[in-house]
Amino acid sequence: MRFELFIAGKYLKARRKEGFISLITFLSVAGVTVGVMALVVVIAVMSGAETDFRKRILGLEPHILLMNYSGKFGNYTSILKDLNLKKNVRDASPILFAQAMIRSKHSFSGVLVRGINPGNTFNLIKGFDSDRLKQVLGTPKEKGRLPGIILGSELANAIGVIKGDKIILMTPKGVISPMGHMPSMQRFLVAETFDSGMYEYDSTIAYVHLKQAQKLIGTRDKISAIGIWIEDVFGVKAMKEELSENLKYPFYLRDWMDINKSLFSALKLEKTAMFIILTLIILVAAFNIASALIMMVMEKTKDIAVLKAMGATNKTIRIIFIIKGMIIGFFGTCIGTISGVVICFLLKKYDFIQLPDAYPFSTLPVQLEIVDVATIALSAIVICFLSTLYPSYKASKMDPVEALRYG
Repeated sequence: MRFELFIAGKYLKARRKEGFISLITFLSVAGVTVGVMALVVVIAVMSGAETDFRKRILGLEPHILLMNYSGKFGNYTSILKDLNLKKNVRDASPILFAQAMIRSKHSFSGVLVRGINPGNTFNLIKGFDSDRLKQVLGTPKEKGRLPGIILGSELANAIGVIKGDKIILMTPKGVISPMGHMPSMQRFLVAETFDSGMYEYDSTIAYVHLKQAQKLIGTRDKISAIGIWIEDVFGVKAMKEELSENLKYPFYLRDWMDINKSLFSALKLEKTAMFIILTLIILVAAFNIASALIMMVMEKTKDIAVLKAMGATNKTIRIIFIIKGMIIGFFGTCIGTISGVVICFLLKKYDFIQLPDAYPFSTLPVQLEIVDVATIALSAIVICFLSTLYPSYKASKMDPVEALRYG
């Protein structure tokens, strides 16, 4: 192997008359470098976006929802106790979902009301611990004091309210009066607003105390679901199967992956598409490697003939040109990988690129994953290796007698 490596190294050092081949070699290295670097940066950004979306969603959504096919259900205390005793379950809490109209002095809008128990140990809303939720949403003890409500920041802007303003929630569930059907109405004090960074949540959701939500829609001691938070968010499928074993009809489970399947499937598809598209850059560089090797074979016809006359086998000749191509691919991959990693660290540390308000994050989210970087580097090496097969095969099949006669 030392002999083949020595000859391949000699061929990489082109003489003056072989300057054009040397230029192609340089461009091949540059092409692989740019392709690998672009792949590392783009895939890191895509991974960062996926992680950011997941953190934002899990900051507002339970990991698993236990629901009932009949809709709202009661007598859930024993189920709640059993869930809290389960291994790997961090917390379980009752939740009531309701649709309502929210009205302020300036405007009104549709809203998805979530009745929650502020006393649970896990943060139901990102940025609000249990003590703060108790303070904000706690059932008022003073006479005349309005119960609190937490609005999404976009929803608060849409109806023109700020912290301390009063609003009215209305639901279709009401009473029949001499004037006809009267909707159920209840006044609340805007105690806080939350900003998840996701418009779909910030513009539609409002949180109130569970008892206030039950009072509003007239479902005494009934809930829509039990939210379950577990230790490993990626282990929801296994945990779901474990919980399903003791779960009887009409109860069923939904996890955060199922609920947000379309979003994460789109992100995964986009990540795969970007990988395929940017791999084409490496593929173009691989064609340059093949071109450089073919031209080298034509240039080194005499050398190949002499090597064969001295006893070099077809395999030896093939290995020489494969090594030469792989050296180009290896250097390009190493430089590209290092450059991509450095750029990712710089993007993460310094806010070079500011994104418009249309995006949920202000700067590029970057998350380097060892598996992604290794996959990119390995793919580049494999593509470069494949590009060396045809030129090395042509070189090995050269007839030394013909080469010496016409060389």
